[in-house]
Amino acid sequence: MAEPPQSPPGSATTGTGTGTDADAFLFGVRTASRSVFAFVIVFTYIGFGALCQDYGLSVGWAMLSTALQWAGPAQVILVTGLGPGTVLIETAVAVALSSVRFLPIVVSILPLVRRDNTSPWQLLVPVHFMAISVWVEAMRHAPGLPRERRIPFCNGIGATLLGLGVVFTAVGYYMQSLLPAMFGAAAMFITPISFLTSAARNARQLLDKAALGLGIVIGPVLAVNQVPFDLLWTGIIAGTLAYGVHRVQRTRNAGKAA
Repeated sequence: MAEPPQSPPGSATTGTGTGTDADAFLFGVRTASRSVFAFVIVFTYIGFGALCQDYGLSVGWAMLSTALQWAGPAQVILVTGLGPGTVLIETAVAVALSSVRFLPIVVSILPLVRRDNTSPWQLLVPVHFMAISVWVEAMRHAPGLPRERRIPFCNGIGATLLGLGVVFTAVGYYMQSLLPAMFGAAAMFITPISFLTSAARNARQLLDKAALGLGIVIGPVLAVNQVPFDLLWTGIIAGTLAYGVHRVQRTRNAGKAA
């Protein structure tokens, strides 16, 4: 992920001005295949496939879940929530709350990829693909591409990573009997670790650093004390406190400038 952004062959950014949607899509495929998130997704969905097998779900159901949901934490909540004694409405609410995090990344990516004449239907596919992994790579590379090539570029990234997720869900499902009992949990843990390191590397402002640090401290405290919806409350508390710190810093800077 540390390598500098590249441009698709024949795009306007190379000076030839002959780029096509196919060039941009293939550049997205190459970008995704070289990303560390490809590794993360492979191991995450091997773990998810094994989890589905443990819960007695079919391989078709597991693969369809990845294709339609495309959100590892929400999929784990859904699978474990389908166990005996769980109220379906509670599972549905938990899945919905865990996916609220996608709203800000979709809101932030749309102004980057859409044009004045972009039809809403053209945004349906890239919005569905928009997981954290796709968002990170799109935000890194898309600004260097002609605006008319950004949607196919994002589709290339999304199709590649989602395809890996679906394929390795099936691989993990059939490998379940060969995997150690803790492998599934360990594989699923790779995802939050990768997001944490990516967020730490990209944190530039005090607001970002404060939110990240507070979340790391507050999250485990709430989890140990078995606070309901601990992840949701961690985001609300850490985000609010970080914003307060940011406002104080901005006020002080404004006072010094005056």
